[in-house]
Amino acid sequence: MLNSVVVFVAMLLGMLVLFSHRVRASEKWQATVTPLASIIGSGFLVSVPIIAKEIGHWAIIGISGLILAAYCVGAVIRFNILYTEQIVEQQQQEGRIRLTTSLEKLSQLTLAFAYFISIAYYLVLLGNFLLKGFGYEHREIANWIGTVLTVFIGLVGFSGGLHLVERVEKYAVSLNLTVIFGLLVGLLFYNGELAFSGQWEVTDGLKAVGLEKVQIMLGLLIVVQGFETSKFIGDEYSPKMRAETMRNAQLYSAVIYLCFFALLTVLFPLLKNDESVSGIITLVGHVAIVLPLLLTLGAVASQFGASVADSIGSAGLLEDVTNRRVKIRHAYPFITFVSVTLIWSTDILHIITLSSRAFALFYMLQCCVALTALWQLKGMRNRVGMFWFTGATGLLCALVVLFGIPSGA
Repeated sequence: MLNSVVVFVAMLLGMLVLFSHRVRASEKWQATVTPLASIIGSGFLVSVPIIAKEIGHWAIIGISGLILAAYCVGAVIRFNILYTEQIVEQQQQEGRIRLTTSLEKLSQLTLAFAYFISIAYYLVLLGNFLLKGFGYEHREIANWIGTVLTVFIGLVGFSGGLHLVERVEKYAVSLNLTVIFGLLVGLLFYNGELAFSGQWEVTDGLKAVGLEKVQIMLGLLIVVQGFETSKFIGDEYSPKMRAETMRNAQLYSAVIYLCFFALLTVLFPLLKNDESVSGIITLVGHVAIVLPLLLTLGAVASQFGASVADSIGSAGLLEDVTNRRVKIRHAYPFITFVSVTLIWSTDILHIITLSSRAFALFYMLQCCVALTALWQLKGMRNRVGMFWFTGATGLLCALVVLFGIPSGA
């Protein structure tokens, strides 16, 4: 009972801060919360049961590796925001089709299709979390929930009303961050209780980590994906603001992930009988009785908000890449068809890996874009070092594309 009170008090404090006028009116916070919400929206919850199952108490190292990889990719995209966008814009104004512009267009088309996959991922995950909140698991019902919501989003998008739904996402983001803050405080209190009573201990041994486990971790890049959204809010914020707030979002999310996994390690043995992607719902019930309900509400809100945002993003990218030959509203039926096909043609673990590989392909192309820009920026400081760093990051993304596999494959 005391744990639940602690969680509620933490959430109340979080709400007072996140819903305050000062925070909501802060341009810097608004630019930060967009990528931050994308990074910790779904991966935050789904990563725990998968990583704990595959590598046990190596999990903190595994998530650290993913965070580091994502930060390297983020550094390349920040370079593109600050330097490459100007080159592409100049080439387009001059009517020249150069390699940098062509690769940028190709990467945007790749991202549009990656969003198709992520929409299926978000909404099937929503179905799983919703059912788990009621203590029930059924793959087909979760798929039907995802299908109905996908069709709904497609119809609303086709009618031109999806931006009205998108407004709800801003509140959903703050709600989800509030729940996560409450969860972290609850976990800290729970670990403190165990340590104070002398009961804190890690009972399971470390699992062997071989090549297959590394491939599974490569296939989980999606859990720290989302920072690239800063690249596509250029109409609202300056390049410098987008680059700075993207870095801040990645640093904040890194702290949240590391604290989350560190505080949950003691609970890993309780996951033995629950290997579902929504296993975190049951797990946090041992911390505070209110957390399963709160996490379910937060997960449903964040998944739906993320799917709406990705639907709008993919439709917008298709319109831009086709030079407005495909209108935004006409893109939604195609998006819906592809997403529903994915929902019924595979399972959630394969969708997670497929989504990771699709985003890794986009990141790899962004690295190629950056390399062509670096070739042109002859007088840039530390140009050679950035060239090698970008090439290495692109190679890492290629490894995810080629070798990432789903958990339990």
